[in-house]
Amino acid sequence: MTTKRRILGIDPGSRLTGFGVVDFVGDKALYVASGTVKSVDGAFADRLRQIFESVGGIVGEYRPDVVSIESVFMHKNAGSALKLGHARSAALCATFEHGCEVYEYAPREIKLAVVGSGAASKTQVQHMIVSILELDGAPAEDAADALAAAICHGHQSRIRARLGTGKAIAGAQ
Repeated sequence: MTTKRRILGIDPGSRLTGFGVVDFVGDKALYVASGTVKSVDGAFADRLRQIFESVGGIVGEYRPDVVSIESVFMHKNAGSALKLGHARSAALCATFEHGCEVYEYAPREIKLAVVGSGAASKTQVQHMIVSILELDGAPAEDAADALAAAICHGHQSRIRARLGTGKAIAGAQ
């Protein structure tokens, strides 16, 4: 019997954080939900609280087994990278009390897994998400990126299972 794994993908951002929930049944990815957490108003600490509370609610509602999150990449602007890191931390911390395994992937690794090119555009990612998940329309860019993170983990976890290797974030289980 094939087991079902529910994966929550997160594309962190200090103003828009994408989320996508995908069930994997064997090798088949099945769409569950996706959307964007908007935290555009208020002080930065208030925006982080909004991300934390919203992601906590999403985890509570969809009960994923695994969280797949995009890692921070270096921006030209150090301040932007720092804010992105804070947003990522707020989203991650919201998952810890639910006991999910957490894995991180570089943006290029996610694009490569879903599109076949680590330099793919957001439009190409959206197109492939529609195709892979057999959606009627394209999700918002941040939601598509989050769904891509979930799909990336689904594929990578099969490979790791065959090779006997792992890549969980230390202490995130």
